[in-house]
Amino acid sequence: MKSKKLISNSMLILTALIWGSAFVAQTVGMDFVGPFTFNAARTIIGGIVLIPYILITNRLRYKEKTEEANNIRFNKTLILGGILCGIALFAGSTFQQFGLQYTTAGKSGFITALYIIIVPVLGIFIKKKVPLKIWICVLIAIAGFYLLSINEGFTINKGDLLTLICAFFFSIHILLIDHFSPQVDGVQMSSIQFFVAGIISLIASLIFENPKISAILMAWAPVLYAGVLSCGVAYTLQVVAQKNTDPVLASLILSLESVFAVIAGWMILKQSLSLKEGIGCLLVFAAIVITQLPDRKNTEYDSLKN
Repeated sequence: MKSKKLISNSMLILTALIWGSAFVAQTVGMDFVGPFTFNAARTIIGGIVLIPYILITNRLRYKEKTEEANNIRFNKTLILGGILCGIALFAGSTFQQFGLQYTTAGKSGFITALYIIIVPVLGIFIKKKVPLKIWICVLIAIAGFYLLSINEGFTINKGDLLTLICAFFFSIHILLIDHFSPQVDGVQMSSIQFFVAGIISLIASLIFENPKISAILMAWAPVLYAGVLSCGVAYTLQVVAQKNTDPVLASLILSLESVFAVIAGWMILKQSLSLKEGIGCLLVFAAIVITQLPDRKNTEYDSLKN
């Protein structure tokens, strides 16, 4: 059992590493194509990559005649969930991609991670209780964001603001997943959401950009990394790993994504943070970690944290 948990935790660390370093791939990719074109390519590839996993797991479930076999059929709930999650994913990834044109990969990683704090706060609108600890974390995160993004004259970097908006949409995305995932197969819904986000991004790229096959081929490395590894492989690793480890520990490990984004940005893109920005990152990360620490008593919003 301990070996399974160790393997699962190692898979989650790898997942966080892939997601964190994907911010670099997203930044590099826009040297060749526009934000909409990049997102269209990566999400469609992500949806395709998940298909083999879906076919294999479905065959195993039917063969073993497990109860899960009754939940893997395409139905209205699965389609609706995939479409709504895809729209939210499109919005979040679009603001994130545009934000990366004006901010660093590391800052984008930390600001995006604020969705972990925003999710339970948005839970108010669906009548979820928000403990005092969350509000304290919100204040810590605001202080961190101020140091990270607010410049002299109380101005905010355009890229940081776009990324903050992205965090709100990813929070909505998490709430939608929380609502639909217990009713359907998570990987199937994820594949649908990738295709939905990809199709919307493709339409937007045809309207607002001038996508060319030659440019996409020039960006093949970052596109494949973001599509195959970040969307397809990392998501599958997360689904498999979380079956054999504690959900709180899993969330804490996955929050390392922001740290890996800073490290990857520094090592590959030579991006660095000032002392003020570094302190801001530490405050944001502290707020994220504290948010995910278990309470002594179970609360209604627990299901929203993972």
